[in-house]
Amino acid sequence: MEPINARSMLDAAAAAATTATAAERPPIERRRRLSQAALAVTNQKVRPAYSPVVIAGAVRVADFVLLSFVGIALYLGYMVPLTGFHWEYVAAICGMTATAVVCFQASDIYQVQVFRGQLRQMTRMISSWAFVFLLFIGASFFAKLGSEISRLWLSAFFIVGLAVLVAGRLFLRAMVRSWARQGRLDRRTIVVGSDQNGEQLIAALKTQPDSDIDILGVFDDRNDDRALDSCAGSAKLGKVDDIVEFARRTRIDLVLFALPISAETRILEMLKKLWVLPVDIRLSAHTNKLRFRPRSYSYIGKVPTLDVFEAPITDWDLVMKWLFDHIVGALILLLAMPLMAIVALAIKLDSPGPVLFRQKRFGFNNERIDVFKFRSLYHDQADPLATKVVTKNDSRVTRVGRFIRKSSLDELPQLFNVVFKSNLSLVGPRPHAVQGKLQSRLFDEAVDGYFARHRVKPGITGWAQINGWRGEVDSEEKIQKRVEFDLYYIENWSVLFDLFILLKTPLALMTKNENAY
Repeated sequence: MEPINARSMLDAAAAAATTATAAERPPIERRRRLSQAALAVTNQKVRPAYSPVVIAGAVRVADFVLLSFVGIALYLGYMVPLTGFHWEYVAAICGMTATAVVCFQASDIYQVQVFRGQLRQMTRMISSWAFVFLLFIGASFFAKLGSEISRLWLSAFFIVGLAVLVAGRLFLRAMVRSWARQGRLDRRTIVVGSDQNGEQLIAALKTQPDSDIDILGVFDDRNDDRALDSCAGSAKLGKVDDIVEFARRTRIDLVLFALPISAETRILEMLKKLWVLPVDIRLSAHTNKLRFRPRSYSYIGKVPTLDVFEAPITDWDLVMKWLFDHIVGALILLLAMPLMAIVALAIKLDSPGPVLFRQKRFGFNNERIDVFKFRSLYHDQADPLATKVVTKNDSRVTRVGRFIRKSSLDELPQLFNVVFKSNLSLVGPRPHAVQGKLQSRLFDEAVDGYFARHRVKPGITGWAQINGWRGEVDSEEKIQKRVEFDLYYIENWSVLFDLFILLKTPLALMTKNENAY
């Protein structure tokens, strides 16, 4: 059989998920009654996960910094008093250190699974470090620089550098094992398909050496004999409709379908319900008899899978966004403090009541968060749940409130959420009130894919806001456009995109505020 392209089916799945009508999807925010087995899992204490990609990258940087420090310190302490300072030595040290990191990478020791062991990483690391010095000695010989290089310094660099590497790896091994015991390195996984295929998949995953897969349980919609109560020791936790509520209550990193590719209709129906979650979704191909192109597969150990949806903004992207939020957010907060003091004074003089108030909003993965704002309503008419939308000429709005709402100065205290509480970003989908409504319908009932905007952390400003979709939501088009622009932002995120939105925000506040009351 000729290889076929898996992407066509996966693209169809994605298209079906993003174009499903609201009638096809249940209102996923309604809390479902989970089974006792599922509740037992959600009641377990779960710590945030650490990214193996970030850990490996941090170890590379640490190796380069530590080895460079050892080489330069030995040079400054021994060679400089004898021969004076020469930049060529520093360049050679940095070159050797960079070569060592490349050799460590080629030896395949920059993996979390390797960090957990001892003999394997030590032997590869020592042989790679020795190879770097042999390479340096050979290059010095052919360049006729042997007489200019101190043998004592070179020997000391090799021995002390090796000692630092060994000590660092022993410390790293202890740290990684501690993180593993805490579950920070596990990919918490649920399997869809409680049948023979599910049993084969779970059995294959459990036999993987040094696996980071933690199987929480299985889900299946079928109630007949085809659906097993337990698959390879993993309990059935509920139906597919329960997965969204389950993922809201506990950390899920991976959803793995054990259904055969031939069950395309069932898979598409399930994806329509699950695509709004901030998790990786894959189709297992371990029992697939069709031959796809090799590049279509990703692997969990030796188990082939097909990627359908990926969690947005992960690994180093998440680190970059965190740094951007906290560094730039702290600078903006410092610059805005005088203006915030003036606004606070004006609010206090204008009407009795507190200057700030907290409002419940939707955060990442539908988590309820408290968002800080300057008070713009009369205190005795406050609406902390935002059950009633503020409209034009609303009598509840104070004189100062009208100005700060129109100019969005009431949002400035949310910088505290960004810098200190870390439950908001500078840029992202705006956090809507938990009781936000369009007429008599909640937002998730009014627009398709509404909760997919919560796959990332919400922001003070966003792509929808600078394009004019801010303020009062009094028509279906307005909330649909917000969701459309928010989903575009999520799929196209970059630090430069965040910076562009941030720089455009002041202009948008002045020119596109006709819906802000």
